[in-house]
Amino acid sequence: MNLTTTRTGLALAAALMMFAPVGTPVFAAPRVISTIDIGDSPLSVAFSPNGKLAYTANSGDDTVSVITVATGDVVDTITVGDGPSSVAFSPHGKKAFVANFDADTVSVINVKTGTVQGDPINVGDGPYSVAFTPNGKTAYVANAYDDTVSVINLATNTVQGAPINVGDAPTSVAFSKDGKTAYVANAYDDTVSVINLATNTVQGAPIAVGLGPISVAFSKDGKTAYVANAYDDTVSVINVTTGTVQGAPINVGDDPESVAFTPNGKTAYVANSGADTVSVIATR
Repeated sequence: MNLTTTRTGLALAAALMMFAPVGTPVFAAPRVISTIDIGDSPLSVAFSPNGKLAYTANSGDDTVSVITVATGDVVDTITVGDGPSSVAFSPHGKKAFVANFDADTVSVINVKTGTVQGDPINVGDGPYSVAFTPNGKTAYVANAYDDTVSVINLATNTVQGAPINVGDAPTSVAFSKDGKTAYVANAYDDTVSVINLATNTVQGAPIAVGLGPISVAFSKDGKTAYVANAYDDTVSVINVTTGTVQGAPINVGDDPESVAFTPNGKTAYVANSGADTVSVIATR
């Protein structure tokens, strides 16, 4: 797997779970209920915080499609930068940030008007994904081709400070529950870098994980971070207090791309893009 083709597998894992009155989990049978025609080569989907809209990043025609979730109708198509790879909503839901992988920029969409706000924000080479700090004041952009993370001030929509040098080919950023650190998955050197958010500097040595870490997610209690290692089909578990990997890697399916935790925090779902499966991990 290489980074360019991995973009096509960039997606968020989603799982629907219902509970019977006695507390026994019952899973709805997976099925396609509709197909929505959008732009060319969509790479990712993001939902607005209120759940009413879905935005798709369409890398083939440099657009974002806007879907009304209730009806499944495409209500708008917004032109952004070259090769959009991912889209993320700000915490308050008023803006959507689009990482334009081939343009080295981030476009900011005003969700209310459905228009791009201001000029594109110049970031590093090959912006892969955008993530927002828990306090909603800044956005961190993983720049896969120059091994940096750019920090955007949301009040001004400008880059704040110098790029933060991390590992080789950073693809995603996740924030600790206490809001003090950011974990960056470095796909090409098999590590996770830890950024101190107070200083925007990397703290300590990179944490060695499995091969090809592509994404990170923190457990509900914030005590561990789960890393999807796309190259060796495993998940590494990092102890946040010690900054070390705990136990042996967990074997999952082929080419795991992302990890998501159930609302109760008892299980983690891993999307295995090469196997067309989801692995379910008991976290406690």
